[in-house]
Amino acid sequence: MHASQTAAHELRHHFADMDQQRDTASFGMWIFLVTEIMFFGGLFLSYMLYRFLYPTAFLEGSRHMNIRLGALNTAVLICSSLTMVLAVRCVKINQRKLTVIFLLITMLLGFAFMGVKAIEYHEHWVAREVPGPAFQFEGTDPRHTQIFFSLYFAMTGLHALHMIIGCGLVLFLMINAWRGAYNSEYYNPVEIGGLYWHFVDIVWIWLFPLLYLISHQHVGGGF
Repeated sequence: MHASQTAAHELRHHFADMDQQRDTASFGMWIFLVTEIMFFGGLFLSYMLYRFLYPTAFLEGSRHMNIRLGALNTAVLICSSLTMVLAVRCVKINQRKLTVIFLLITMLLGFAFMGVKAIEYHEHWVAREVPGPAFQFEGTDPRHTQIFFSLYFAMTGLHALHMIIGCGLVLFLMINAWRGAYNSEYYNPVEIGGLYWHFVDIVWIWLFPLLYLISHQHVGGGF
């Protein structure tokens, strides 16, 4: 009865039932994600163009990526996608406590990703590999290698911004879940929040090989 009352309370007047409201919200999120794909797509196209023009410079730049930290962050995000899926499943079967726990773990994994990325950014700062007047690079083509690092910081920085937004979204969902706002009949906010989180994870799955794996040799050792 409580679930039915919550669903009735959350049903907006311009929808016939909860199924229509849920389908419409999901469709809206997919439309939003398409615009995000177009947004990141411009950066990916720029990467492809400059890598085609300056392949040696991009290989040299990739050698200075910390592949171990990059791989660690990849594992962290894959685990966070798993916990988000589990949170969605739990809310669908009215497991409120487990929903909160899995959302909390997802958010903590997001913070862990940002912490690892901060360490990596600091390494590049110390090595003076941040594009700008102070940029220094020991290589055959430092000028065009700077383009690689510019794209690296632009792409990973934009991804990090989306991760911060995602952590805030998961925090919002976690608080509402703790208050009992979601149940087996009204769980759409958690589900579409999960779609956003998975999108951010998938973007990183593309960034990792493009930035870290194009060179099989890395400064300071690799796998």
